[in-house]
Amino acid sequence: MRLPAILSLLCLPVSLLLAQVAHPAPPSPAEAAVREVVQQYVNAREHQSASEVEALFTSDADQLVSSGEWRKGRAALVKGALRSSQATGGTRSIEVTSVRFLTPDVAIADGRYVLSNMKNGDTRRMWTSLILKRESDSWRIAAIRNMLPAPPAAP
Repeated sequence: MRLPAILSLLCLPVSLLLAQVAHPAPPSPAEAAVREVVQQYVNAREHQSASEVEALFTSDADQLVSSGEWRKGRAALVKGALRSSQATGGTRSIEVTSVRFLTPDVAIADGRYVLSNMKNGDTRRMWTSLILKRESDSWRIAAIRNMLPAPPAAP
């Protein structure tokens, strides 16, 4: 085999890899549905709509917020979410960075959670993890964990 032919064979895996990076595969229908529920949650919080927020959660859902408050049960979660939205004001966004399926009916969506233009002028940058469960052919949020990044530990 001649050197140019060998080099072209070696370059083939690199070109395939670059093609995948340039054109990532679209999300599966299940992943797209999970991402859509996360966006619906953000929208419901922005609308400050109790019925919209409530419809997105399982009956036993809970949320651990960055202040340490643990909202247990859908009713407490809805009440706390609306109270928080009214108190802080601002605009919420969640950029989902990954979706991982633990089973075909349970997923974890991780993302960057930003609360900007708050009433006090601050912007809060957090991480969030949402655990979603498929119930009757639709996805619902079973749990949310919000985290404020901590500074690195001293050596």
